[in-house]
Amino acid sequence: MSMIRVRKKLLNIETVYHEGGAPAPAPLRMGVVAVIIDNPFAGRYVEDLLPFVAEARGLADRMVPELVEALGGADAIQAYGKGALVGVDGELEHGAIWHEAGGWAMRSVLKHAKSVVPAAKYVGAAGSRLHIPLHHVEACYVRSHFNTMEVSVSDAPRPRELLYALAMATGPRVHERLGGLRADQISVHDGQR
Repeated sequence: MSMIRVRKKLLNIETVYHEGGAPAPAPLRMGVVAVIIDNPFAGRYVEDLLPFVAEARGLADRMVPELVEALGGADAIQAYGKGALVGVDGELEHGAIWHEAGGWAMRSVLKHAKSVVPAAKYVGAAGSRLHIPLHHVEACYVRSHFNTMEVSVSDAPRPRELLYALAMATGPRVHERLGGLRADQISVHDGQR
């Protein structure tokens, strides 16, 4: 029997047309998919969390295609990130379960992805706001794609729940102009440069 019990799921897409300057040639689309699930470890210490990691990977494998499709397909995705909020009866390590599960699920669909998937996690009350860091999928030093996607659910996570989220974007920040490595200059293909 599965340890994963989903109470709710959300999918949120933002379209950014400008940030005060002229409209962008192509609007930036950013999205997040999140699930609120029971935390089977809440209120107690459990040494072996690895069986839950495997189940969480299956959950992420089901979430990724929905987000990718909502943003226009795998070829459209240029940035990604992941995050977890742990209800207050849990521990930070229950959020860390999502590192491997969420990251590998995105990278298996985004075939050109080489960079590590940035992450945020913390223990918080229902309604806490999770800020998920984003960076370029092929090289994490592409400064133009440093961004953040936010997710919050008014009634989650409850004390014995987890909120797991994946975020993606179709391009750089609108009006980015701070230099650094450009996406078209990626040459090392090591996930960094």
